Amino acid sequence: MTQPAKQNVVVREVGLRDGLQSIQTILPTAQKFAWIDAAYTAGQREIEVGSFVPAKLLPQLADTAELVAHAKRLPGLIASVLVPNLKGAERAIEVGAHSMLIPMSASRAHSAANVRKTPEEMLTMIAAIRAARDAAGSKTRIEVGMSTAFGCTLQGDVPEDDVIALLQGGLDAGAECVGLADTVGYADPGQVRRLFERALRAVGDKLTCAHFHDTRGLALANTLAALDLGIRSFDASTAGIGGCPHAPGASGNASTEDVVFMLTRMGYDTGIDLDRLLALRQQIAGWLQGEQLGGAIWRAGVPKCNARSTHAV
Repeated sequence: MTQPAKQNVVVREVGLRDGLQSIQTILPTAQKFAWIDAAYTAGQREIEVGSFVPAKLLPQLADTAELVAHAKRLPGLIASVLVPNLKGAERAIEVGAHSMLIPMSASRAHSAANVRKTPEEMLTMIAAIRAARDAAGSKTRIEVGMSTAFGCTLQGDVPEDDVIALLQGGLDAGAECVGLADTVGYADPGQVRRLFERALRAVGDKLTCAHFHDTRGLALANTLAALDLGIRSFDASTAGIGGCPHAPGASGNASTEDVVFMLTRMGYDTGIDLDRLLALRQQIAGWLQGEQLGGAIWRAGVPKCNARSTHAV
C-alpha cells in the first residue's frame, strides 16, 4: 500500500498535444503561449507542446515549432513533442526539443491505423531516429510511449508478452526510456499493477512514465496503482481534454488538476500550485466552449479542511 512521503512526482501536461489533437477547436498560437505561460507559473515543469505531423492531418498542431521555441525561453521547463516518424524526429532535433515521444502500439491493429506501420517497422524507425539524433550531436531525449498496452478497441485483448517484448525492443533500438499508456481507457488497477510489475522486472528504471485515460472513470485509481509500484511521472491533461480517434466514446485524459489534487492530498510534492492550475482550467474552458471537458475537483472545489493523509491508503 502507498505510504505518503514528501517525494517528488512529475505531472507532465499533455493537453496541448493529446488534448487538442482530439477536438475540433483550433486554438490560436497566442492562446497556446498563454497556456504554456500559465502552466509554468503554476509550477508545471514538463509540457508536451505539440507534435510534428503534417498540418493537413492535424491543423490543431501546426504551430508546434513556435511552441517549442516559446517554451524553451522559460528556465527549467522541459518541452517535449510527439514524433510519429523520422521526418518528425528530424524536425524535433532541428528546433531543439528537449524530449521526443515516439508512439508505439502494442496492438498490431492500432499500429496500422495510427502510424501505418507494424510494430517491427516502428522498431526499425526508432533505430533510425537514434542514429539521426546522435549524428546531429543532439541531446534530445528519445522516449517510447507504449500505446494500447492494456487493450485496444480495434484488436481487443493485447497480450502482455507482446507489450514486454516491445518495451525491450524499443530500448534495444535506441530509446532511452519507455512508458505504458492506457490509450483507450480499458485498464483497471489490478491490470495496471500486474503489467507494471512485469515491465519493471523486465526493464527496471527505464520504465519512467504512465499515461492513463479516464474513458471509464478509472484514471485516478490506475494512477494510484502505478504510484504504489514506484512510478513517479504521469501524463495528464488540464480539463481532462483529449481521447483517441480509435476509441469511440473516449472521454479524455486523466485530468491534471485531479491528479495534482490527489497527489498533493496524499503528501507528494508535484511543485504545482492547485489554485493557479484551477484558474488556468477555467481559462481553457472559456477557450474551448462546446468541447467535452473532464475532471471533478473544479466542480466540487478544494476542501476547506487542510488535513493530509497520515496513514497508508
